[in-house]
Amino acid sequence: MRPIIKTSEAHHASQQLTRRLLLQKGGWMLFGLMASFSGMRFLSACTGSRTQNGKPRPGNYDGSVYLPPGYMKPRGFLDIIKWRLTSDRSPWPENLASSYGETPPERFKNQGIHYTVINHSSVLIQVDGVNILTDPIWSERCSPFSWIGPRRVISPGLRLDQLPPIDIILISHNHYDHLDIPTLQKICRKNDPAVLTGMGNAELLEENGIKNTIELIWWQSETQKDLEFHFVPAMHFSGRGLIDRNKTLWGGFVIQTSRGSIYFAGDTGYGGFLKYVNERFGPFALAFLPIGAYRPQWLMQDVHLDPEQAVQVHKELKIERSVGIHFGTFQLSDEPYDEPGRLLQESLAKANMAPESFEVPCFGQSSVFPLA
Repeated sequence: MRPIIKTSEAHHASQQLTRRLLLQKGGWMLFGLMASFSGMRFLSACTGSRTQNGKPRPGNYDGSVYLPPGYMKPRGFLDIIKWRLTSDRSPWPENLASSYGETPPERFKNQGIHYTVINHSSVLIQVDGVNILTDPIWSERCSPFSWIGPRRVISPGLRLDQLPPIDIILISHNHYDHLDIPTLQKICRKNDPAVLTGMGNAELLEENGIKNTIELIWWQSETQKDLEFHFVPAMHFSGRGLIDRNKTLWGGFVIQTSRGSIYFAGDTGYGGFLKYVNERFGPFALAFLPIGAYRPQWLMQDVHLDPEQAVQVHKELKIERSVGIHFGTFQLSDEPYDEPGRLLQESLAKANMAPESFEVPCFGQSSVFPLA
């Protein structure tokens, strides 16, 4: 006969289990995924407004939350528990030796596109005399807390004070490893750049002193510094807590420049939406594609590309050069530290593609992509 557990005892047991899981190495990843994949809607049952901050919601808004651009298998707490119980988590180095790259030019107006992968999804793009920074994070942890959560294993490739004046910041979505408030506050106090992001993120940014924000919905465009920025779909999700899953919009960016189109995918899984990105904006001169955080694939495949899929995206979008991002900085999943770059090179060889067509960048090292 099963013992009867009182509600208070069950609640206490649940709290104890959660506490133990959170205190494991990388435990904030578990907490964040519990929040992200839970799919539970604890908010009001009302349908919600079809506008936000006076702007119309996109077609993928159902009255309460934003929907991905394709079917995404619902994930719940039991999936997270299954992951933790069956995880074959590879050990990562705790503190890799690193050095800062050379300071980039203040402006780049020459033929081509100058870019520096800081690490994770933070990239400095310099083109047509404009300085663009994507998903900047210089914090030690990608977490709401300073004492727990995924901790970087390598320093950013540049110091903050090495950055040139930043004109535009692109924020793909509100996860802590992509929307880092302390970093944004430091950059915006110095430069006051325009911050382009998905619908619903301005409130968080503005209440933290980041005022010059522009919200976009999928396929919406914005002109800044004579460049065209287009917010495009991504197979992902949003959320910074237990009850806000998909309450704000996520996506990638296409930047149209005099040197060709640039695609910053942000965080995404593989999906049919890529066909429409290509039809509208391809072919692409340069792309920054995520290649990490994909194991276990049964859990991650809907929201993160693996290296082989990234190569497939490179081919489908007819990209001249792709650059890997979203790897080698924070341990967010189970694969070994060095696996994404190794599998990427193997996938390129299998596809009979030149290794230089899809770069595994050295963090902090600048490159120039010349266009014909």
